[in-house]
Amino acid sequence: MRKIWLIIQREYLTRVRKKSFIIMTLLTPLLLAAFMILPGLLMTMSGDEETVMVLDESGLFEGKLEDKKDLKFVPIAGSLEQAKTLYQETDYTALLYIPKISIEDPKGITVYGKKNTSLQTQMRLENALEKEIENQRFMASGLDRETLDKIEANVKLNTINLSSEGEKDNNAMITSAAGVVAAIIIYFFIFLYGVQIMRGVIEEKTNRIVEVIISSVKPFQLMMGKIIGIAAVGLTQFLLWIVLSFVAVTAVSAAFGIDAAPTPMEQLEAGRVAAEGKSVDVINEEKGEATQAEADEFANTIQDVTQSFANLPLLLILGCFLFYFLGGYLLYGSLFGAIGAAVDNETDTQQFMMPITIPLVISFIMSYSVVLKNPDGPVAFWMSIIPFTSPIVMMVRVPFGVPAWELLLSMALLVLGFIFTTWLAARIYRVGILMYGKKINYKELSKWLFYRV
Repeated sequence: MRKIWLIIQREYLTRVRKKSFIIMTLLTPLLLAAFMILPGLLMTMSGDEETVMVLDESGLFEGKLEDKKDLKFVPIAGSLEQAKTLYQETDYTALLYIPKISIEDPKGITVYGKKNTSLQTQMRLENALEKEIENQRFMASGLDRETLDKIEANVKLNTINLSSEGEKDNNAMITSAAGVVAAIIIYFFIFLYGVQIMRGVIEEKTNRIVEVIISSVKPFQLMMGKIIGIAAVGLTQFLLWIVLSFVAVTAVSAAFGIDAAPTPMEQLEAGRVAAEGKSVDVINEEKGEATQAEADEFANTIQDVTQSFANLPLLLILGCFLFYFLGGYLLYGSLFGAIGAAVDNETDTQQFMMPITIPLVISFIMSYSVVLKNPDGPVAFWMSIIPFTSPIVMMVRVPFGVPAWELLLSMALLVLGFIFTTWLAARIYRVGILMYGKKINYKELSKWLFYRV
């Protein structure tokens, strides 16, 4: 055990001291902060307020085109040629010309611009005109939009979980998101750091460093130390990313004067105040065309999301995440280490990578296409039990509620699967780590399992 611990220390310290590790650990949070802050900053700097001159010869839209926060209409009179001349002397975005048309056949409407009209401008003008034409058609048919809005139905279901602990509100979207996010992290962690194990073994084998190391430790000890050491590197990097990302986003927001996104509780309070009618004008000013009904709906939505998140079995989800996070990595990490020992360069790994990556990819795809639709179905059950797919599929199922016996069976089989793959990888590792210059195939690997070394 002492030798394995020394190998873990060596793998960990060697990697965390590399410039690439330090650069990526520091650079990733900055990129994340830029990704979150830059779009909002660019939108504030873009100055995308548009002013459109309107020459309406039909008279259908007189006083009907309402100004928006970033789109203003300036009606003018006169001929089209006079309007064009006047438009050229201004810095307005476009000139909207509406000839004499009927609401039954609104053709011939034209937009003039000093350069090619942007798609956004065209679509916004089309939407504004379409809305007003629809209103006039409703009135002509004896209806109005207000009546139509009352006819339209908007049904929202309240979902309640009748658990042994009593009734609890739940939200399918929040429940699905909790499982999917955990599964995605496990999926990418296995690939990212599993490949690092494989490359590390290939590098040591190519440089003949392993020949010196193997004289002091057993191949199994070397493999286990490398797997656990790289796992520790990955966990360290993830924790640093979380902390540094929070610091980077806060710092960049403060530096550019961009307010940080409000917390769910702050959003809930803002929605509650608006719903009580205390500051509707302020909210309307900040959010454009927000109405009392929208503020009410916003408050209820935030409250539902917050309540549904609080009702999730967070401790169970966290515990299962840590178990499947490490269990899945150890299971696949040993196989990646065996591949690295069996080949002489990374090019030769392709033929052996496919059987390992297929279960991961299938479980990832099936989680979206099948498991989320029916988390208690036979496909979800078996894929959450089989060790090669359970780290991802079971994490998607856990937030929905999984019987204790299924969870324990899945964990037990994952432990047994890890023991089996470790034994299998160790048999390959002990032979392949000292073999050079020979092209390896599956037949040759099967023979290594029974070699006496």
